[in-house]
Formats: sequence, C-alpha cells, structure tokens
Amino acid sequence: MPKIKTCRAAAKRFKKTGAGKLVRNKAYKSHILTKKSQKRKRNLRKSTVVDPTNVKNMKKALPYL
Repeated sequence: MPKIKTCRAAAKRFKKTGAGKLVRNKAYKSHILTKKSQKRKRNLRKSTVVDPTNVKNMKKALPYL
C-alpha cells in the first residue's frame, strides 16, 4: 500500500493535544478590527478545540498527526 499524503495546508493550521484532540486558531482576527471590541479581539487570540462534527474529515486530511 502506498503512503497517504497529508494535506499540508491543514498540517500548518492544526495541532494535536496530549489527549489527542485537534486544536485550531480562531478566525476573524486579521482585518477590519476597528469595529470589534477589545474583549472580542482578546478572545479571538486563544486557540480552541476542533468541533466533533469536523474531526472525521480532519483525520482524513491529517493521517499522521
């Protein structure tokens, strides 16, 4: 059997935690920041766990992660 290719775009955006969950950074933090509140921007800095509904597709894109 040949090796499965990893989706490099996904590999750069997701990391695995010690418990085996996938972690991602939040969106909407790159531009048009003037209308967003400080609290909202501060919360966008934090990383978050990938939703369980998307994990199956992510495992397919990242077979060796």
